[in-house]
Amino acid sequence: MSARLADVIAVLDAAYPPRLAEDWDSVGLVCGDPDEPIDSVTVAVDATESVISEVPERGLLLAHHPLLLRGVDTVAASTAKGALIHRLIRTGRALFTAHTNADSASPGVSDALADALGLTVEGVLSPVAAGPDLDKWVVFVPAADAEALRAALFAAGAGRIGDYSHCSWSVTGTGQFLPHDGASPAIGEVGSVERVAEDRVEVIAPARLRSKILAAMRAAHPYEEPAFDIIALAPIPGHVGIGRVGSLARPEPLSAFVSRVCTALPATSWGVRASGDSDAMVSRVAVCGGAGDSLLGAAAAADVQAYVTADLRHHPADEHRRASDVALVDVAHWASEFPWCAQAADVLRRHFGDTLPVRVSTVRTDPWNVES
Repeated sequence: MSARLADVIAVLDAAYPPRLAEDWDSVGLVCGDPDEPIDSVTVAVDATESVISEVPERGLLLAHHPLLLRGVDTVAASTAKGALIHRLIRTGRALFTAHTNADSASPGVSDALADALGLTVEGVLSPVAAGPDLDKWVVFVPAADAEALRAALFAAGAGRIGDYSHCSWSVTGTGQFLPHDGASPAIGEVGSVERVAEDRVEVIAPARLRSKILAAMRAAHPYEEPAFDIIALAPIPGHVGIGRVGSLARPEPLSAFVSRVCTALPATSWGVRASGDSDAMVSRVAVCGGAGDSLLGAAAAADVQAYVTADLRHHPADEHRRASDVALVDVAHWASEFPWCAQAADVLRRHFGDTLPVRVSTVRTDPWNVES
């Protein structure tokens, strides 16, 4: 039983699109030949020596955290990470990473965390824009020239909304202007106020086409100085992004919810820490797998009673609790992301069935390993 590595990568890229990864991140194939077959997949949060030892020869290790990310300029076998890469390559094993793209994907890391806690996901805590940055163009043009102007804007790439093109909106009004000395008005005379029946033409266009749209508008417009506005539109939230907001089937006290978190996630020396009124009722919860103190503001504004994440630092947590009633539940980074391993394994099992064995590593890769 086996599958071509390239086919496995295609399934993973569909589930966790690389375009969703942060600019600083390193995701995708780290080592391995896409044209060669693999006999199994092992899923883990981290590519540690213990985890790699579990991966059979000609197997793929799917890891959440990148092995090669910060300050890597060598994979020499004499270095800690280089030695792992050499071990993988010598035995025909491959390594693939899905990191912040898996964080933002839907379903992704935070969906798995929410599911483990018994939450019904209702939204994204910090959504990624659903499409490109857009401008709204508003151009005032004599009614007789409006059709030619629209055609020029459309040809330059404006007016596309989803599966539709040539989209615009117009209304007729009266434009007024007074040409001064040095002007060469297309309509009217210098020194005389002119009033013209004009159309207000509105279209949207990708912001990256701003220069092209501007050139097309000027070329098609009859006026020496066209009147127009360029309005940058706010991004439209999509169904992908970092963190999730969900609800419990029944409200419960914070103390009971913290116990729920303890039971749902694998035990670690870090444990579960919480800050809030233990008797306060919790019905809606924000979650973020991995380090989530950058989203404390989003959690405070999300109409939730608790926020579950990892790696909360003293000062951000203290400032949050001074300003917000949203309780904080802090867990180990590894524990918050471990539920994703089962989710990713299911993605591959649904596609490949019995043709490709897939397992989740049980190795606890949390670096904090000494308990008091």
